[in-house]
Amino acid sequence: MLMPAGSGDLYEKRKGVYPKAVDGFYRRFKWAVMAVTLAIYWGTPWLRWDRGPYAPDQAVLVDLAHRRFYMFAIEIWPHEFYYVAGLLIMAGIGLFLVTSAVGRAWCGYACPQTVWTDLFQHVERFIDGDRNAQIRLAKAPWSAGKLARRLAKWGVWLVIAFLTGGAWIFYFADAPTLQRAFWNGTAAPVAYATTAVLTATTFLLGGFLREQVCIYMCPWPRIQTAMLDEKSLVVTYKHWRGEKRGSLKKAAAHPQQFGDCIDCDQCVAVCPTGIDIREGPQIGCITCALCIDACDRVMAQVGRLRGLIDYCTEDDAEAEKQGSPPRPLSQSLLRPRTIAYLTAWSAIGAAMLFALGARTRIDIAAQQDRNPIFVRLSDGAIRNAYTIKIRNMEARPRPVAVSTDGLAGAALWTDATPRDDASSRIVATVPADSVAKLRLFIAAPAVGPQRQDFRFIVRATDREGGGDSEDARFERP
Repeated sequence: MLMPAGSGDLYEKRKGVYPKAVDGFYRRFKWAVMAVTLAIYWGTPWLRWDRGPYAPDQAVLVDLAHRRFYMFAIEIWPHEFYYVAGLLIMAGIGLFLVTSAVGRAWCGYACPQTVWTDLFQHVERFIDGDRNAQIRLAKAPWSAGKLARRLAKWGVWLVIAFLTGGAWIFYFADAPTLQRAFWNGTAAPVAYATTAVLTATTFLLGGFLREQVCIYMCPWPRIQTAMLDEKSLVVTYKHWRGEKRGSLKKAAAHPQQFGDCIDCDQCVAVCPTGIDIREGPQIGCITCALCIDACDRVMAQVGRLRGLIDYCTEDDAEAEKQGSPPRPLSQSLLRPRTIAYLTAWSAIGAAMLFALGARTRIDIAAQQDRNPIFVRLSDGAIRNAYTIKIRNMEARPRPVAVSTDGLAGAALWTDATPRDDASSRIVATVPADSVAKLRLFIAAPAVGPQRQDFRFIVRATDREGGGDSEDARFERP
């Protein structure tokens, strides 16, 4: 539909957001979360974990070349991808749990967009000054001083973005080795391309787009807001206490007509997305609670009770309005929805831990040769051929024995040995962290069912033991 001339623009031009620095409990908590998350991201690839001489010693490694995923003592093979799927499901349910309990706390504290944007904003304050100085600099005409500040700020942002993109590639190869190759110019082209793309996106999203990512680009805020209800802990402005707004002078002259809010706009000034929390719940609120720090500070200065803006549920805010005491925090957090999410999350985690503890490190797969299906030998016995794959998921070579169960009189040999050496089992050594492939022949008496089911059994013959079995079929004329 065409807009008539002079009726206005289709889209509102973005207004710059210049968050003011604030100190308080939630600001310090954000500092702590930022320090922990950045330390984990940048430090994890450099942690070492001894897995023996046959496996990498990087604690966390996505080894695409050998199709392995290592996380400390856990090693995931391609056929065990369901563990990764389980972790993703747990992460999703964990987000549902956090959202239903404490609102968009993930967005406000631990989301990568929030963490890097917060870091970039601190760099901006250090170079350009706080909110008012940034606004004046943005409106000022270009000069040598403004250009110098912009170049200095963008330069620091670019360094942070490069370190961010560079750290990511270390999760996919041995970090010290890749670092040397990267600076020597001998790393794989994909390493340089990945670093360049992540550097550019971090620089752009954290430095320039910022709140636009949270409000317009990210789908998660819309999912989270649909999960909130009147029993969720969220950052709430208590209208019944704050309204009608008025300055200190007006409130002093007419105390019965005005609430506690002195309309100082400090809650708006510190908001990283530039919203006004007094307008009620909105998609731009990332629940970072910096407005609580700002409001509590103002309330302390004017001699009024803290908590005009606070973490509380809508039910608790309404109860407080009626004069009821606030409920214990445990009652707000432990309710049917959060208990259901916690139960599901715990059950999946427990099942995965049990599966990890019970899984065998030796397994076998067998495929019968179909051409020919069987061969009649000179002594009248029937021979079938199979391709056997034995997987050793240990970081050391392991001796194994392959035998059969349910096939009476069977004799086994491989294509590397004559039939005269046939026996009831085959002994082999499987290399460390790899799959051994054997072509196995089985001879059995001609008398018996045309199609007889049996099992291959593989057992490790070292002291740790362990083994596996695989169903198979023996064919006769």
